[in-house]
This record gives sequence, C-alpha cells and structure tokens, in this order.
Amino acid sequence: MATRQQDLEEMPFVAPCIQLSPFAPLGWLRLGFADFRRAMPQSVSYGIFMAATMAIVCALAWYYGSYWFMFAMLGGFIFLAPLCCIGLYAISAQLERNELPSMKRALRAGFSRYIGNEMVFALVLLIIFLVWARAGSMISVFFPTRGEPELKDLATYLTIGSAVGAVFAAVTFSVSAFSLPMIVHRQVDAVTAVVTSVNAVLRNKFALAVWLTIVVGGLLIGFATAFIGLVVILPVIGHAAWHGYLETIDASDFPRHNVGVTAKARPATEPV
Repeated sequence: MATRQQDLEEMPFVAPCIQLSPFAPLGWLRLGFADFRRAMPQSVSYGIFMAATMAIVCALAWYYGSYWFMFAMLGGFIFLAPLCCIGLYAISAQLERNELPSMKRALRAGFSRYIGNEMVFALVLLIIFLVWARAGSMISVFFPTRGEPELKDLATYLTIGSAVGAVFAAVTFSVSAFSLPMIVHRQVDAVTAVVTSVNAVLRNKFALAVWLTIVVGGLLIGFATAFIGLVVILPVIGHAAWHGYLETIDASDFPRHNVGVTAKARPATEPV
C-alpha cells in the first residue's frame, strides 16, 4: 500500500501532448462516426436519452419562464455536454478492445467507477456555469429598452453578450476537451486531468479551434432540427472526442484502472 501511494506521488503533474495538424479533428470525426456505426444501438439509445433530456428541460424553461430563459438553458448545455459523453468514451474503449459494446458496462464505467473525480469536475463546470449565468443577467443592462430600438443598439447588446459568452465557452472547452476521457482512461485526479487538457489546448490552438467549430456547429444543427439531429450528432461527437484524446495525450506514465473497460490494454497499441 505504501509503495502504491509513493508511485502515485511520483507521477507527473501533467501528461505530455503531441503537436496536432490543424485538420486532425476531421480524422477524429471519421473515427467517431465509425464507432457510431459499429455500436449503433447503444449510441442511438444514448443519443435519444440525451436529446430527450435537453428537449424536456428547454420545454419546461419555455413554459415556466420565457424564451430568454430557454436560450440560457441551451447555452448551459455547452457547459454540461462533456459530462453527458462519459458513457460514449467507455463504448469506444470497448470497441478498441474488440469487445461487444455493452451499455451496462459503459454506464457503470462512466458513472460509477470514477464518480469521485467526475463529481469534482462537475463542480468546476457548475461554478463556471453559475458565473456565466450571473454575467449573462448583468449583460441585460445593455438591452435596448426603447419602444423601437435601433440596429446599433441591438448590435451593441449582441456583441457584448457574444464576447462574454465566448470567453466562458473557451474556458469550459479548454478545461473539458481532454480531461474526462483521461479520467476514464487512467488513474488520475481531476486537477491533473484539467491541467493536462488546458495545456494540450494551448499548445494546439488551431486544431482545437477547428474541433470547437465542429462541436458548436453540430450542436446548432441539432437545436435547429428540434433536437432530432442530436440523436446522431451527440454520440458521434462523444466517440470522436475519445479518439481525439488518444491521439493527443500521452498518458502512459499514469497507472491503469484496476477494474473496468480500460483496465486492459488496447491490442498492439498501448503499453501493458
């Protein structure tokens, strides 16, 4: 036990990353779609559940609040979406190990085995979301209150709101791009995973900007199709994010989980 504790203390504070091509995310998307096809029943079921949850929350926000509240909830999904993809990482991990994809194993891996670090990460996202919501309410002072607002007044409000939202979205994206896949993959604490993710994003700004564009574009398409498109888009993005993590982060210095999907090495691709 003492030796194990010593090994954990000697692990690096951050996992190294590689330099990515700006178009690397296109390859992740291709691999994500391949995983979606190989595990279509599980992926579609996952997508239906997530899309239905988003639709219900937005419907309740519209009914009991207003359309502004509904738009705020849609924006909030950007902050919480990474947590929704944990089970998809486990499904992709099963496929890599030539195992039959199991939704039960994926959910157990995603929401039971690593729940401690995931809850810490969820708390970080919740804090960011609450600060963003507060900032959004403060921006309302720039909304024109005259009966017939001019275009420049609306432009000022939209510009300031978009700029503030972009800052919070960028922070959330940097924190979550690779951290949750790393928690599922190796025995790391939430702080190490977050620092690793931020470091990788800063060192691969162009590639991750392309990936962020793909993710945001996919979510907008899903919202524009009354959440129906999210049934496919969300699983593909989740699977692709897993492959993006594996291509970007070298976590070989960190120990494997003792049990679970990722306790076993991928065939001929990972050190034992």
